[in-house]
Amino acid sequence: MVSLLNAARPPVFCPGCSHERITQTLDKAFQAMNLDGEHIAMVSDIGCSGLFDTFFNTHALHGLHGRALTYAAGLKLARPELTVVVTMGDGGQGIGGAHLLAACRRNLDMTLLVLNNFNFGMTGGQYSATTPPDAEVGSGFLNRLERPLDVCSVARAAGAPYVVRCSAYRSDITDVIRNAIEFRGFSVVDIWGICPGRFSKRNRLTTKGIEEMLSRLPPFEGVVTENQRREFGAHYRELAATQQPVSPPAAVIAQFDPVSADRQEVILLGSAGQRIITAGEILCLAGLHAGLNTSQKNDYDITVLRGPSISEMILSPQPIDYTAISRPSVVIALGPEGVARRKKMFAGLDETCTVIQAAGVEIPACRAQLHRVDFKGQGFKGTDWALASLGVLAKLEQAVRPEMLEAAITCRLKGDSLAGALEIVRRAEPPEQT
Repeated sequence: MVSLLNAARPPVFCPGCSHERITQTLDKAFQAMNLDGEHIAMVSDIGCSGLFDTFFNTHALHGLHGRALTYAAGLKLARPELTVVVTMGDGGQGIGGAHLLAACRRNLDMTLLVLNNFNFGMTGGQYSATTPPDAEVGSGFLNRLERPLDVCSVARAAGAPYVVRCSAYRSDITDVIRNAIEFRGFSVVDIWGICPGRFSKRNRLTTKGIEEMLSRLPPFEGVVTENQRREFGAHYRELAATQQPVSPPAAVIAQFDPVSADRQEVILLGSAGQRIITAGEILCLAGLHAGLNTSQKNDYDITVLRGPSISEMILSPQPIDYTAISRPSVVIALGPEGVARRKKMFAGLDETCTVIQAAGVEIPACRAQLHRVDFKGQGFKGTDWALASLGVLAKLEQAVRPEMLEAAITCRLKGDSLAGALEIVRRAEPPEQT
C-alpha cells in the first residue's frame, strides 16, 4: 500500500518533536491495514496536533480547540464505514475533557490519539492538564497548584473499552496504533513524547526519562475487560430498526399562485408574549400553500421568562441555501424590543420595502413604504397583533394573499383557536399609506 502522507504539505514540526514520529508511524499503520484515503477521516482541533489533518491525503475535519471528539462522533454516526482517527494534544484534551467522558461512555468505533507532551507547546509552553507539578513551564507556578490528569485512568473509569498508555518511542508503536484502530469500539492511546520547542528547554526530558515516568504508573495495554460491550453505532442501528416508523409529516399541497416570482424576505419585530414565532410559522405555511420554499429563523430567548422578539421568514420560488435576510421585502414593527435590536437595519430600507408599524411603536426614519396600523384601536389584544399584521399584509398583497393565509391558519390551528384566528385576519384592516 502506498503512503498517505501529503507530499504537497510535509510535516513541519520542530526538530526532535515526537509528533513527527507519530505522523510517520500513523502512516505506516494505515499502510499495514491496507487503507486508502477515501476510507479514512482525520479529525483534529488546535495546536501542533491540529496540523495532522493537513499531512494526510484523507478526508479531514479541523475544528475548535478541545471539540474534535464531537465532530468525530457525528462523522462516525453519519458515515459508519469510515475509519475515524482523532488527534488531540494534552491541551485540547484538557479543554474538551467532558467530550472525552462522553466518547468513553458512548463507545463509538473511533480512535483517539492523545499526543501528550505536557504543555501548550504552540502558544508559549503554558501548563496543561497533564503537566507534572514539578515542571518549569511558561505559566509560572500554576502547575504546582493542580494535580495532573491521568488520561488513561479517567478513560477507564468513564467506560472506554480499549486504553493504551505508551511512549512515542516504543519500537512497536506502529502495532500499538494499528491495534487501537482495528479495535471495534472507542480506543484511547495516550502517547507521551517530547516537545523540544517549549517543554524540554526548561525541563530535562529524554526518551529514557519518559520510560521511567511510565514505569511508575499503572500499565494500560489495550482491552479494558470490565468495559467490554457492543459498539454504539451498530447497536443503535439495530435497536432503531425495531422501532415503529415515524409517521411522515402532513403534506402541504400547493393550491394558490404566489404573490411574486421573486424571493420575499419578511422580518417580524415584536416583544415577548406577542406570539411572534407562531405568526412566522403561519406565514411560512402560507408560502408552502403557494408552492414556495420557506424558512424561519427565530430570535433566541435571553431568559426563561422572556420570549423571542424577532422572527425572520423567507418565501422563495428557488431553494433557500442561505437563511440570513439582507434585503427585507417586508418589516413588521410591533414592539420596541425587536425594533431596538434591529434599529440599524432601517437606514438601509428603500421604496421596495413595505413597513407595517403598530401605532405607538417608534421606528427609525427610513425610505420604505410605511403603513401605520392602530391595532389597539381596531380592538386587538397585544397577543393578537402579530397575527393581525399578517391579515393586513394579505390585504396589501405583500408576500401573502388572503386565501394563502387562511389555508395556512386552517392547517395550523383547530377548534376555537382556528375560528378566532380566522376572525382576526379577516377583521384586520390596513390604513392609508403614509
